[in-house]
Amino acid sequence: MDRLNGSANLMIVSDLDYTMVDHDDSENLSLLRFNALWEAYYRHNSLLVFSTGRSPTIYKELRKQKPLLTPDITIMSVGTEITYGETMIPDEGWKQYLDHKWNRDTVVEETAKFPELTSQSETEQRPHKVSFYLEKGKASKVVQALSKCLENRGLDVKIIYSNGIALDVLPQAAGKGRALDFLLQKLKADGLGPLNTLVCGDSGNDAELFGVPEVYGVMVSNAQEELVEWYAQNARDNAQITHATERCAAGIMQAIGNFSLGPNVSPRDIKDSMLNIKILSPSHEVVMFYLFYERWMRGEIKRDIFMIKLNEKCLNSTGNFVHPSGVDRPMQHIIDTLPNMFGEKQGLDFRVWIDRVSFAEVSLGSWLVNFDKWELSGNELRCCLTKVLMNSKVDAPNKLTWMHLHQTWLDGSEGKDDTPWFI
Repeated sequence: MDRLNGSANLMIVSDLDYTMVDHDDSENLSLLRFNALWEAYYRHNSLLVFSTGRSPTIYKELRKQKPLLTPDITIMSVGTEITYGETMIPDEGWKQYLDHKWNRDTVVEETAKFPELTSQSETEQRPHKVSFYLEKGKASKVVQALSKCLENRGLDVKIIYSNGIALDVLPQAAGKGRALDFLLQKLKADGLGPLNTLVCGDSGNDAELFGVPEVYGVMVSNAQEELVEWYAQNARDNAQITHATERCAAGIMQAIGNFSLGPNVSPRDIKDSMLNIKILSPSHEVVMFYLFYERWMRGEIKRDIFMIKLNEKCLNSTGNFVHPSGVDRPMQHIIDTLPNMFGEKQGLDFRVWIDRVSFAEVSLGSWLVNFDKWELSGNELRCCLTKVLMNSKVDAPNKLTWMHLHQTWLDGSEGKDDTPWFI
């Protein structure tokens, strides 16, 4: 959050599984569309928050499996853990807040009396969360009985049943909604309260998010039955909550447009990407360039000289490019080589996306841009930490030219052969 000088224009708070991430979309197209939108238009002045039932362990596993962006804030374990930044620094104040009338040992002791409950894996058992599997037909009876048992032991707990199978016992003060409310109050106290907040979910453990005051909310089209029922009973007349007609991340983008919260057309939905740069924004420029690069390599752009010439004008022929292998090359090498690489990745699972774009104007008309450039080629996933020096063009002030480009491997991305990595 330190990267923002003031209030975020928009804070998106999204569940992950079947909300931001569509596990039925093997190519992750919806997620990649959202990624391009966020990095092009929102990363520099907004906040991205993931609110998930996953523990830190399986959240990190998901990040290795899917092209997820790096969030500014992560709320995990059904709202019992809040962490900040890429290094996931825990919020100690939230931990202390949850300790009120909570005794984990007592919860474990009482739940052991219910043979209907099957413990989830050890990774899902957290300091303020005890988790089980429970058949849907037995849920209502077990929840009522367990609540009474824990109340009789002097505990103030919350029991959440979601996805027709998962039961979580939490402190009463916990949950996705309470965690978000805590976070919003903390931001406001620091003078950083977001101008608009959009919450996004698909299951019962997301319902609390929609009850936080003054937020906009979207249930994605594939929302679970329990959330749809909650919406019908509690929020159908609330104009700030909508049930999208699009799945997962596409539904989130639809809601951004429906509530007029900002741009909602992803650069990936603009076919001739390099012909549609109308905004002098380094982040927009970076996203558009690498989207062009992906499409060129996949053979999805018409192979005409005009597109190549346009791309040449983006790169300064007198500049230089430091490859992640350490080799320093003239930018002219890219200009000369790229036209001959048309369709090299055709038929392969080849995708490129950008994460953590930041930029600063270092002198009048000159920008230093930092970002992570990810590239998936077949089964190989690699990432480079990338720096670009850009200048605005004298003859075309709404365009930027790349003067220098420097890349270094993210730890673990080094390979035996660096040749396949072009730019």
